[in-house]
Amino acid sequence: MTADDLIADAARSGLVALGPVAPGAGAPVPPGSRSLVLLQPDGPRFWPVFAASPEAADGGPHPLDRWSRRVVGGLAARAGGTALFPFDGPPWPPFLRWLQAAGAAVSPTGLLVHPRAGLWLSCRGAVALAAPAPEPPCARCPTRPCRSACPVGAFGAGGYDVAACVAHISGPAGADCLLRGCRARHACPAGAGFTPLPAQAAHHMKAFLAARRGPEGDDVASV
Repeated sequence: MTADDLIADAARSGLVALGPVAPGAGAPVPPGSRSLVLLQPDGPRFWPVFAASPEAADGGPHPLDRWSRRVVGGLAARAGGTALFPFDGPPWPPFLRWLQAAGAAVSPTGLLVHPRAGLWLSCRGAVALAAPAPEPPCARCPTRPCRSACPVGAFGAGGYDVAACVAHISGPAGADCLLRGCRARHACPAGAGFTPLPAQAAHHMKAFLAARRGPEGDDVASV
């Protein structure tokens, strides 16, 4: 199976491919791997595929990660490659570096931005195979609406103010951000086609909030 075959196969699973990119010197990939195909949720087309999966319905922990192991693992097996995942570690595979090799760059918010996916960039896994990168969209964006879209100014000159973001989405004023996703990501013109369905955005925002609050509801974002 070629990289093009893998890309077509991935599309049937609600995933879109970024790359191929070179793994880079010292990367934790199998010997002989010459390139990586990175697999990103295909905007609003991804969530219905996942929602219909057994992992989404079985009540077990980490359903998206288990779905990714099954689906990306199957794609890799059919392509004769090896599946790699951003949640495997330590040591953690350098997915942020690989995404930058695939055309992503650090946006004015501090989040990675991609010409196709905008600020909705995420990776469910990669397939190590064999085969590099477009201009960052921020270089062609004079207005940078992502910087001004946040209602509490969490993306400032000092970087991402996690505490301000968490405090906002923890209260009633932040319900829209919590249920529809980050407004800075919505504002990025590069990723309009990758805007997830509200159910997907809410899933990730609630997981983000839960990960930054203690067992008694205390904010631990700065820890």
